[in-house]
Amino acid sequence: MSNRKRTAALATATALAGSAVLMAAPAARADVVDVNYACETPIGPKSAVSPIDIKGVKSGSGYKITMSWQKGVSSSPVELGKGSMNPSATVKLGGADSGTLNVTGPANQAAVPANTPIKIADLTGTYTPKKSGKVTFTAGVLTIKALGTTTTCTPSNGPGPSLTLDVTAASGGASGGTSGGSTGGTSDGTTGGGSGGDLPQTGPADSAIALGTLGGTVLLAGAAGALWLTRRNQPR
Repeated sequence: MSNRKRTAALATATALAGSAVLMAAPAARADVVDVNYACETPIGPKSAVSPIDIKGVKSGSGYKITMSWQKGVSSSPVELGKGSMNPSATVKLGGADSGTLNVTGPANQAAVPANTPIKIADLTGTYTPKKSGKVTFTAGVLTIKALGTTTTCTPSNGPGPSLTLDVTAASGGASGGTSGGSTGGTSDGTTGGGSGGDLPQTGPADSAIALGTLGGTVLLAGAAGALWLTRRNQPR
């Protein structure tokens, strides 16, 4: 084989290998995005910027979404003891889906000194696709509850998505863009209601029974009245 043919064959093999790698690559894109949080705290407005990282890992028919803060946000004028701070947040969905996904996490595992930026632990939630296509995940509102107070931090700089996933809706899934849970169920995926909470049937059968009961009551009342009148009219 000539050198020219060998070079062409090598180039073709390299291109095919590159295509195979691209096809095997996961359909996801993650970016660390700076989010400027405007926080309403019990002691007045505060602001802080933190890089936000959002990751998605396939889990059953959905994805486990993890939201991470690389810097602390807000602060407290007093020390927050271990376990006294509970964070939660929302993630905005875009692209092929819409709505919000709630993510939660554990309370602080160590005391947070006074006037120190509060480091938020990783928050997680489960996302179940309702539509197929590319779905974006963008940092939403952060809520911090501590010592009976609530601090709400809202992105003020219009941050871009931290994660884009190419998802496929579960078979039989409803169309539309809502987050969490399944159609007709609660946000944790459990269906609402149950045998203990069933309402009584209110169909025609029950109506017939109710009317029959009412008619029987009227008939008995009429018979009793006629009997009383008959006895009253009898000569003494």
